[in-house]
Amino acid sequence: MPLHRGRTISLSLPPFTRWVKRLILVYAGIYLLMAILEVTVPLAHDWVQIYLGLIPQQVMHGMLWQLVTYSFLHFELLHLLFNALALWMFGSQLERDWGAKRFNEFYFFCAIAAALTTVAVSYIHLPGVSPLTTTIGASGGIYGLLVAFGMIYGENEIMMFPLPFMIKAKYFIWGIVFLTLVGAIQETGGVANFAHLGGLLFGYLYLKFLPRQGLAFSAAERYFSMRNDYYRWRRRRAARKFEVYMRKHDRDVHFDEHGNYLPSENDLGKGNGGSKSGWVN
Repeated sequence: MPLHRGRTISLSLPPFTRWVKRLILVYAGIYLLMAILEVTVPLAHDWVQIYLGLIPQQVMHGMLWQLVTYSFLHFELLHLLFNALALWMFGSQLERDWGAKRFNEFYFFCAIAAALTTVAVSYIHLPGVSPLTTTIGASGGIYGLLVAFGMIYGENEIMMFPLPFMIKAKYFIWGIVFLTLVGAIQETGGVANFAHLGGLLFGYLYLKFLPRQGLAFSAAERYFSMRNDYYRWRRRRAARKFEVYMRKHDRDVHFDEHGNYLPSENDLGKGNGGSKSGWVN
């Protein structure tokens, strides 16, 4: 767990945060279900992997849900345990700092980006990489969390329990990056290493260049800004049309640049206290 003790973080037993716990339970439940299907209904087990795992050729033919669903499946128990442990140790601290909404956005952003990286790489005809290769596992999102942890807590030291030594978080994380890059070059882990690299790369880009409040908040803010601009434009246009209409009836009215009615001197002398028209908004 990232337990803060001065500048030292001990990787031991962190408290579960809400979404980290939910994700681990979902991953474990799906793995158990797949294990049961493999023994009892092998055809159903194979069908799930074919339609929910990430197969680049199928994604290019419209099975876009695989960009997300692949991350909920795992080949082996050790694969699941490593991802669950990393999610627990590193994700819990990030969820506490960011909150559930931004944590989930970042995690699945990295998982989808890793999937898209895998699809792109599968079509450049590298040895051992094919558009028909199935990729499953949450490692793309997990590696995104790793790079985020290294960027945010880079100067903190972590104790590598049960090993009796400490290392700065940034060196630990970038060591993982180096090993993943070497694995991708040497193809020791096949196409999965490119998924890991995609999670690492886009996790870094997210934290470096995207809004601190997150993509969802920024998109909502942009939407409401555009909506308000549209309503202001409609009010100004209505004000101009009303000016033209009144001039045709030998009356001169004026509005400011925001579409608010500007009372004339005659209006101010009518005993209404100089109040503005109902056009004021």
